[in-house]
Amino acid sequence: MEEIMHELRKIRRDLDEQKTAIEKSGEKVTEKVTQNINCILEDKFKLFNEKYEHLREKCENQEKRLYFLEKQARKNNIVFFGIKEMETSYSNLESLIINFTKEHFSQELDRRDIQEVKRIGKKGERPRPIIVTFCTLGIKINLFKNRNVLKNTGYYITEDFPKNILEKRKALQEQARVEKEKGNLVKIKYDKLVISEKNKTAGNNKRMLSSSPENKITKGAETNAQANKKNKSQTQIRRTSSLSEGILKPGMLNYLVSRNTSNSSDIQQNNNVNM
Repeated sequence: MEEIMHELRKIRRDLDEQKTAIEKSGEKVTEKVTQNINCILEDKFKLFNEKYEHLREKCENQEKRLYFLEKQARKNNIVFFGIKEMETSYSNLESLIINFTKEHFSQELDRRDIQEVKRIGKKGERPRPIIVTFCTLGIKINLFKNRNVLKNTGYYITEDFPKNILEKRKALQEQARVEKEKGNLVKIKYDKLVISEKNKTAGNNKRMLSSSPENKITKGAETNAQANKKNKSQTQIRRTSSLSEGILKPGMLNYLVSRNTSNSSDIQQNNNVNM
């Protein structure tokens, strides 16, 4: 009986050992499987991320192009506000704008100067604004430069901006007001706020001031002295270059004289011998 119990205990130990071995191998298998799955998922996520970055960059480039094209399409536009809706046709609306510019801006326009004119928005109690596209940018600039002539008339003109730019400009108005209260010069340029501090502009003006008369006198004296030195150096150079001009030094003259005298004495000796 004891032997049977001993064998049963042995079998139980073997089964426990096999069970632990199976559990360990199962853990290893699951760990390897999870590692493989994680590697596959990481590769796929990396590929998806690369595709996403490529598409995002492409979308950003497309948005920049659309932004530029919309800005270019609206650059010749002016929006007129306050003009009553009396037109009955497109031709009447063109004539209304031509008469308006002639009356208030003293500028003669022709129908050929207008590319397109239209009312925007829904009809209501107030007259709808008119967007005018001019054929040249110069006409738009001339009219917009003289927009102050409409002051206290009930009419006004603005540039034509896209909806998102109008929202940005509205958001910049509060910041511009704060900067003006600080005493800075503020200007909203398209969708950006340009701030120039008064202290910096004054500093720049100080740098641009002309020098005092005393400094001018000293500078003039220095330039004259430098000019004299330059002339002296040039004259010295000319004097040292006298050999190239054919002027001989005393040493050379003595050498030539002694050579001539020796030649003449040799000639006289030869004549005496011949006689």
